[in-house]
Amino acid sequence: MPAAIVYTDLDGTMVGPRGSFVHTAAGELTDRPWTALLELHAAGVPLVLVSGRTHAQLQEAGRVFAVDGHIAELGSLVSWAGGRETHLLTGDLPAEFAGRGPVEVMADLGVVDALLAARPGRLEWHAPWSATHTGDAMLRGRVDTAEVDAWLADRGWGWLTLKDNGRVPRTSRVTLAVEGDPHVYHLMPRGIGKGHAIAWDLARRGLDPADAVAIGDSVSDLEMAPAVGRLFVTANGAAVPGMAQAMATLPNTTATDGAMGLGWAQAVRESLSS
Repeated sequence: MPAAIVYTDLDGTMVGPRGSFVHTAAGELTDRPWTALLELHAAGVPLVLVSGRTHAQLQEAGRVFAVDGHIAELGSLVSWAGGRETHLLTGDLPAEFAGRGPVEVMADLGVVDALLAARPGRLEWHAPWSATHTGDAMLRGRVDTAEVDAWLADRGWGWLTLKDNGRVPRTSRVTLAVEGDPHVYHLMPRGIGKGHAIAWDLARRGLDPADAVAIGDSVSDLEMAPAVGRLFVTANGAAVPGMAQAMATLPNTTATDGAMGLGWAQAVRESLSS
């Protein structure tokens, strides 16, 4: 059966260089992603954006792509009805902080300040995009996430975890001494993720997870696999060191032939056909 709903990552998956929907990873013009999007809408299959971007950013992108909802801040916030309805997921946030947003709690505890001080020149806020996050602290740099998680646990903050959301091009905003392009990280409570948010949204919609498809490109996108019937990983993501081994442990995960937009178009068309 064709997919009943498609959940898709945005940057590096649906859109390519500098967020373009009409350029391939090599910078060539293409209409294939737009054509696939039109076919998806013509088939009446809902499209939901799932990204590390903020609610406001996805609300705007959602209007452009005519989506049926979005999941922001790497699974922290589920939104529908054109962005008018939202639900904040707080995962393993301690009960003593119930009713408060994770970013507010982390600020009061001094978590991010302590982490940045412990990793000088390796981590910084992913400004300006980090300013409006409520469910996670958005950082950039190059660190070992397992080491950071151990550091958090040693300080009594083991309910938090640092997730790697993939590489981003180095710009003049980056002040770090790290070599090459930095990665974007999300510091957030455990129990939050793209997969958890998709499961919540599918239950809200009354849809069978087996009938859902997801498309992504990063390690954090692999979390979507247990929540859906099939996960596509675009070729650019599948080529990242370690991804092939991680994907091999997920039997419902497939790599596309093309990168970014072209791979996304392939995933959409396969979702519509079977």
